[in-house]
Amino acid sequence: MSELKGQTYVVTGASKGIGRAVCLELAKAGATVSLLARQSEALRETTQEIQSISPNSFAVACDLANPDMVAQAATEILSSVSQLDGLVHNAGDIHPIQPLFEADPSQWSRSMMVNLVGVQHLTQALHPSMKGAHRVRVTTISSGAALRPLASWSAYCTAKAGLDMWTRCLADEGASENITAVSVAPGIVDTAMQEAIRSAPLEDFPLLDNFVGYHENGQLAQPEDVAVALYGLITAQTHEQSGQRFDVRDL
Repeated sequence: MSELKGQTYVVTGASKGIGRAVCLELAKAGATVSLLARQSEALRETTQEIQSISPNSFAVACDLANPDMVAQAATEILSSVSQLDGLVHNAGDIHPIQPLFEADPSQWSRSMMVNLVGVQHLTQALHPSMKGAHRVRVTTISSGAALRPLASWSAYCTAKAGLDMWTRCLADEGASENITAVSVAPGIVDTAMQEAIRSAPLEDFPLLDNFVGYHENGQLAQPEDVAVALYGLITAQTHEQSGQRFDVRDL
């Protein structure tokens, strides 16, 4: 399949989970993929896997909580590609899983940076490659936590709610530049984030038993299935869909 031949996509949180699975779907469709994630062995292995399918794909190590690293990552991407056709904001951080009045301030701030502020920084820095007559599609990975408060998830809930509004703002302001943007809630997916949730102390996270049960009862979706469901929105979202929020279970 080569329907995306000649197109380039940036995917954040690309080393594992949903990000890795999305990268694989894009590469199999012929796209060049820029894999952005913190430096790790998982990023190296995923990049090798993607390059075996799409040889021009490349990794960029970046921590979205670090503005200097975001700026450097954008510079690396812009020096490697002339234009972007899509951007998938998948990276996320569930921490701190602590009651609002007890949450570690530095972790709370980091959550804002990774889940929201870093999204703005990266997109703004990549804007030169998004200008022009070509179509650019931006997809943000949202959460059910954007719609309702969950105990001990104040940072994550707040950031994801903000990310949904940021997506709507981008859809509104980007329309004149042929940029569309949608947000998608992926459901409860079997990823490292779910492992972190299940590892939270019960005294900090009163909903712990619920999430342990989702895992034990086989209620977690697989990243590969989510990526397949997301593919159509990521690569073919329409102007009419721009600004909307979707749930992957309805796709």
